Amino acid sequence: MHAMYRMLCGSALLSAAMTLQAAGPLPVSLRGVPVPPVPGLLDGASPIVVDKNAAITLGKALFWDQSVGSDGQACASCHFSAGADGRLKNQINPGQNSVLPTGQTFDALPSGNGGPNHTLVAEDFPLQRFSNVTDSSTLMYNTDDVVSSAGTFGGEFTGSSPFSGANDQCQRSASEVFNVGHVGTRKVEPRNTPTVINAVFNHRNFWDGRANNSFNGSSPWGPRDPEAGVWVKLNAKTVVKQRLNLINSSLASQAVAPPIFNDIEMGCHARTWPDIGRKLLNRQPLQTQQVHPQDSVLGALSASSGSELKPGLKTTYKNLITQAFNNQYWSYSGVGKFGAPAGGGSAYNQMEANFSLFFGLAIQLYESTLVSDHSPLDLSPLDAAMIPTWSNVSDPALVASLKRGVSLFVNNNCSLCHAGPTLSLAAVATNAALVTPTAGATFGPPATPIAYGPNAFGPNNIAASAGISRYVNPVTRDNTSQNLPRLMDLGYSNVGVTKPDADPGLGGADPFGQPLSFVAQYTEYLAGNSAGVFDLPVDNVRSCDFLIPLAVNLTVPISNIFLPNDGIQADGSREGVARNQNCRNNNPNTAYSPTIAAAQANRNGSKMAIATNAAFKVPTLRNVELTGPYMHNGGMASLTQVIEFYARHGNFSSPELHAAIGPIATNLVAPQNTADLINFLNALTDERVRYQKAPFDHPQLTIAHGHVGNALQVEAGNPLATDLARDEVLILPAVGAAGAQAPITPFLTPAQ
Repeated sequence: MHAMYRMLCGSALLSAAMTLQAAGPLPVSLRGVPVPPVPGLLDGASPIVVDKNAAITLGKALFWDQSVGSDGQACASCHFSAGADGRLKNQINPGQNSVLPTGQTFDALPSGNGGPNHTLVAEDFPLQRFSNVTDSSTLMYNTDDVVSSAGTFGGEFTGSSPFSGANDQCQRSASEVFNVGHVGTRKVEPRNTPTVINAVFNHRNFWDGRANNSFNGSSPWGPRDPEAGVWVKLNAKTVVKQRLNLINSSLASQAVAPPIFNDIEMGCHARTWPDIGRKLLNRQPLQTQQVHPQDSVLGALSASSGSELKPGLKTTYKNLITQAFNNQYWSYSGVGKFGAPAGGGSAYNQMEANFSLFFGLAIQLYESTLVSDHSPLDLSPLDAAMIPTWSNVSDPALVASLKRGVSLFVNNNCSLCHAGPTLSLAAVATNAALVTPTAGATFGPPATPIAYGPNAFGPNNIAASAGISRYVNPVTRDNTSQNLPRLMDLGYSNVGVTKPDADPGLGGADPFGQPLSFVAQYTEYLAGNSAGVFDLPVDNVRSCDFLIPLAVNLTVPISNIFLPNDGIQADGSREGVARNQNCRNNNPNTAYSPTIAAAQANRNGSKMAIATNAAFKVPTLRNVELTGPYMHNGGMASLTQVIEFYARHGNFSSPELHAAIGPIATNLVAPQNTADLINFLNALTDERVRYQKAPFDHPQLTIAHGHVGNALQVEAGNPLATDLARDEVLILPAVGAAGAQAPITPFLTPAQ
């Protein structure tokens, strides 16, 4: 197969993909990289947000406010440590995304303990163990348990106070899964918590991409949700529910999910967004949490002064919303159109009914400020080949190690997935914008700015080797480890962390029964089934930007590609817009797709095969030193364990395992190579993140950290219900713009 592909390279077909198998884009600076634009949010004749600063203030308050949850859970409760979660106690899920019954039962971890209220120790990791760390055939221990984040006790929502008290009224009882001796413990999420820092650059969010790029104003599902919409006042007597599609707003889609869409993360079951609005609107934000008077966003409204820290802001959530948002979304005075609480009570008003809109967009605007672009990599000048010189680093031995680390990173295929300034292919729109020639536009280190264009990530359009083009193309076609091409969602890969039946990842479906992946929809588009396409960019996918062509207008003896005899057509011919310009490989013969008849005839064949099962979003590597445990299952505690994982080419093989993992050198585990690679990864840490300096400063936060007792016995009598365990807590002090004295430390490392 590869020999035939190389033959085709003589015609420039697959040239970038095949001549650069062992190299990819260079790691580049995030300095000056703009967040993806959201048309209609802040601009246009009638923008949704009329005061950006007020919206950011609102978003930061909501993100850190424990009253948002049903039992003290804030968004920040799982994102308080470098945007991620480094808690150790009661952080295990039995693997509830598994298709097997074992996903409902806890295993003993390698330390001999595990389950609810277990305190994680170094001996528990990695969760998949091999007698030879570079040989995946020598499996000694495996579990489908997941290290993640503790959330709520759950329960059935019955009401909440509109004035005070973080806890909702819910009918709570001990969970059948999360308990110790039938005493209920807090539930734990089935996937590890990713960082929110730099998440604004992701085209979609969550490990499985379910936070849609297009925000519909009320749910995570974008245009997929038939009931979604926002209430818009047309005049004093008229208000209507309208569809909303704000692109590049995956963070808003993500933000509206945890408080109501499950009873694990933040809220009791059956709670609604209008219920949360009614609870919070007339409240003082952060009413029980201290806010530093020098907080970079909240300081001007803080009730604190001088060295005396006091809780709350000198305003209400309602005031912040009226200041931040266009009045057509909150000023209608009538009621009756927006429903009423399920348990009875007065009808909701427009502001309550639209609270999901305010919450999602405010959180997104706040998280858009959480960009870590001051790491040593960001500040390093570049040489003529665009390789960091590290002249900003004073230690000559470390400089030499960093240079070796960059070489190891690029030449072991790491940058084929961890590409672009966020070091993730999931930043589809951002990567596309930066490789688009734009007169006068630059980004990167001040001493050696990088021009937008095809060489933005390295000379000779090396970005193309990772599937990056100037078009927002969220679909590609690439090889699996079995050298068989499959359609893939760009930025999502199966690298064999767990067995495929442990978690479907991108291969899962939404609540409406539709596939999460773009490629599953793209195959429906190819087969002429427009009803099977839900997400906005899918019908604009350009086939000539694929790493391996789907169809070629050449008569060549090759399988797994549509050829003229199969039935092909110029890509875009259905829409009347040719998609044969600026192709990734400069070969217009690849700007073809199968005809509808050909696609239908090969629907179950190799030419239409997809790789979505157990594929997960490629995470950013920025601040990775501080964001352990690693992978979607939290199965690795250290970067050394991650390097060992890649040196053995993943833990488990499957037909959809990505080909990039195969050529990785097993000698990465040599002490010098491991040290060099870790030094490079540590050079992605922004010291402002490490010391919680602006914009990473924050209010006080009280965080549930397991329960009184241990994994064998817990103390009952939680104030929420007598059969629930008493919480132990961590208290994160309020920090101002100048940051904290003690740094955030890596996972399992004692705090200083």
